[in-house]
Amino acid sequence: MNALRAFWAVMRQGSFRSAADELLVTPQAVSQQIKLLEDILHVPLFERKARVIEPTEQAIVLSHFIEAGFDEFTEGIRRVTNSTYRNRININVSPYFATRYLMERLERFRELMPGADIRMTTMVSIRDFAADEVDVCIQWGFGAWKDYDSQLLVRDPKIICCAPELAERIREPKDLTTLTLLHPVMARNLWGKVLRHLELEPTEIAGEIEFQDAATMRRGAVSGLGIGLVSRMDALSDIKAGRLVAPLGTDMLDGMDERDVPGFYLVVPRAHKRVKIISTFCDWICAEDWSTRRELD
Repeated sequence: MNALRAFWAVMRQGSFRSAADELLVTPQAVSQQIKLLEDILHVPLFERKARVIEPTEQAIVLSHFIEAGFDEFTEGIRRVTNSTYRNRININVSPYFATRYLMERLERFRELMPGADIRMTTMVSIRDFAADEVDVCIQWGFGAWKDYDSQLLVRDPKIICCAPELAERIREPKDLTTLTLLHPVMARNLWGKVLRHLELEPTEIAGEIEFQDAATMRRGAVSGLGIGLVSRMDALSDIKAGRLVAPLGTDMLDGMDERDVPGFYLVVPRAHKRVKIISTFCDWICAEDWSTRRELD
């Protein structure tokens, strides 16, 4: 165990000295533990170059399993030593998904698990599962979260929208590149995917503004800051109310490659699913039909 702890500390810290500081031992002690592990495995784990060490391919592969193992070990200790955690589930949810989809249905899960102690936070970015003691996340994105299991819950298709006063400047797709494009900071490449779908070159744009969340970006579009990619249901509501216009039509992005259409995903470390309340929540949320949602202004 000491050799594995030393190895994992070196992989995270990038040097024997920094790992030693973390473990409160000498660099020589860390070096000895690494040498012991290399002897046991019969493979080199680090290439030593002067004062710099570089992990070998074998070390990189091993580190993924060590990380998962320590995470599972820590979670197990936490669950069995603190009874208050046994029926608690800590959920981090995209603010948009929480207000538009989840809140009105969460009581269904409470009925399924009447003793559940549900703790919910809302953040745009994915949390550190271990440091923040988060069990599951519901995250907006494209489904690529390394080292975690992810399951698509619902797609979030977009409509190209702008304020009515800007609409007259957009007669064809290439006119988009002459105006400011609005996009969420979590998907800087979303407009690039859209422009490629429209057979345009993403590098030839007049300007862009990033927003931390979709709600603020939507307000920016309504206020005339630029052209926004607005979630379909919100866009249709705003168009009906006269707040926004779809200058190229509401179906312009139909037929985009599904890999380029964002969505809301359940994201969870594989080891967490071994806890009953977490696995029950995962089963419930994946079985729900999220294709309809609550309408809010």
